[in-house]
Amino acid sequence: MEAAPLSEQREYARGGRFPLLSPAQLDDRQRAVHDAVAGPPRADGPFLIADDDGHLAGPFNAMLYSPAIGHALQALGSALRFGGSLADRTRELVICAVAAALDSDYEWYSHSRVAAAAGVSKEELHSLARSELPGTISPAEEAALRLAEAVLAGNRVDDDVHAEALRHHGHAGITELSVLVGYYQTLAGLLAAGDVPAPSDQR
Repeated sequence: MEAAPLSEQREYARGGRFPLLSPAQLDDRQRAVHDAVAGPPRADGPFLIADDDGHLAGPFNAMLYSPAIGHALQALGSALRFGGSLADRTRELVICAVAAALDSDYEWYSHSRVAAAAGVSKEELHSLARSELPGTISPAEEAALRLAEAVLAGNRVDDDVHAEALRHHGHAGITELSVLVGYYQTLAGLLAAGDVPAPSDQR
């Protein structure tokens, strides 16, 4: 995976197997999800959330098809990105590691951009894309990435991995990191089921 560049170029959402829903097609429950996703703080970020036609990008269009689940999912994602206690760099390193491990096109497209804005270098992103630990990360960031790797593996987290994560992030951080990995695994699964690609400069 290559780091997605920050771009001024106009982009358009692509729905994959989920037909794109326009705002005019939405019922009240879907509209509530759409508005929660398309407004601040997500709308102020470096990747496409809603295109000029109002179509939501990535997993967010799919969430409209099940608005009760979609609303809960987007609220969890918002809490993790904007209400958590992890440092921005740490959070984005972990999300990019999940995206690379699961070969999730949209997640890498979006969060490599957020990571760059949070101070993650191109070299660090290239390492993550190869599922390698960057050599320039801090001990706290390494502990978070090793915990994420263990959670992704789906087996019991080794005592030494847990202890190092606990030392740097505490029980609250371990809770947040574990849920962060699980959330982006869930989105990657939704994107995979729908074969949803990253946005394009073509309609």
